[in-house]
Amino acid sequence: MASHKVALLSSILVVSLFVTFTEARDIMVGGKNYSWKIPSSESDSLNKWAEASRFRVGDTLVWTYDPKKDSVLQVIKKDYETCNTSSPLVTYKDGNTKVKLDKSGPYYFISGADGHCEQGQKLITVVMSMRSHFMGISPAPSPVEFGGPAVAPTSTGGVNLRGSLGLSFGVLTGLILL
Repeated sequence: MASHKVALLSSILVVSLFVTFTEARDIMVGGKNYSWKIPSSESDSLNKWAEASRFRVGDTLVWTYDPKKDSVLQVIKKDYETCNTSSPLVTYKDGNTKVKLDKSGPYYFISGADGHCEQGQKLITVVMSMRSHFMGISPAPSPVEFGGPAVAPTSTGGVNLRGSLGLSFGVLTGLILL
């Protein structure tokens, strides 16, 4: 009887952790507010930040910027490389832009302000495949000077790791006492 309880509890714990690690996130571009700007150096580039980050299908990128001075353009690779602002896939001008990453692969973004892209204000994010997302396991980040993505504060009551572990511990304790 005790082995059945342990098996059940183990299953509940695994499911709780799976839900936690596959939860979509709102991620502040650059790790902080108002980082959508011309980088002061190559090491300050948003691509350096993105290289050290792991993006999953379902995550949302969040930009904050002055909408009177700038915008975010989602573009194809060729337009990213040439800083062509004339034919974006999508133009964002609200100053609090949110882009849901709904498929795996690269996403290309450039500034819509004249000359900013040419000075390095652009971003490539690579979203992990569904297989990696499904497993809930991310490869270790490469050792660079930047930390991972900053998770934007949200007002949703989503499940977090502490809550999942607390729930699992409570269920485990309850079953053991039976």
